[in-house]
Amino acid sequence: MHGGPNANAGAPAGLRQLLDGIDMLSRIDGWLGVICLVSLTALMIAEVVVRALSNVIPWVPADIPVAWEYSSYLMAACFTFGAAMTLRAGGHIRVTLVLARVSPAVRRWMETVLAALGTFFCGFLTWAMAYFTWRSFDAGQTSVSSGTLVWIPQVFITFGILLLTIQFAARFLQAMFGLPLEDVSMRAGAVAE
Repeated sequence: MHGGPNANAGAPAGLRQLLDGIDMLSRIDGWLGVICLVSLTALMIAEVVVRALSNVIPWVPADIPVAWEYSSYLMAACFTFGAAMTLRAGGHIRVTLVLARVSPAVRRWMETVLAALGTFFCGFLTWAMAYFTWRSFDAGQTSVSSGTLVWIPQVFITFGILLLTIQFAARFLQAMFGLPLEDVSMRAGAVAE
């Protein structure tokens, strides 16, 4: 699936298995994001084609009724599904002005604290989104425009946020044990090889 040395090689055996499992989940998370992005693109292209054909062929509808609604679901899923792998690959935007000017020990301490804060905030977001999803499920809430049960797309978004929370927890452990915080084999160029 990927080449190069294992970024978790320096971890104790049990922890290494856990971190490798989380990395595998993050890779799956990234590929789910790709599938959502491809689906979103295909839906938007289909919408454009249907609209163009409706100008030429009278019986073709002017649009795909669920296109805008489903594209919003897919857009949200793209963001949440890609987040865990992006964090592990080091692809999130960061302000490194302070981190670049401190000693390695202080930097590691700061990374540990920031990973703990990320775990906390994403954990809260996961809990809030799970609660929101449960309430939608319990109420049988449906979309006004398509009749879609809204808890279904919410489950996918919640799952993506959960995976980001788990990756932040892994980052915390990696920082605590002095392991590499980024896995360059998960970067776009490395994945394509």
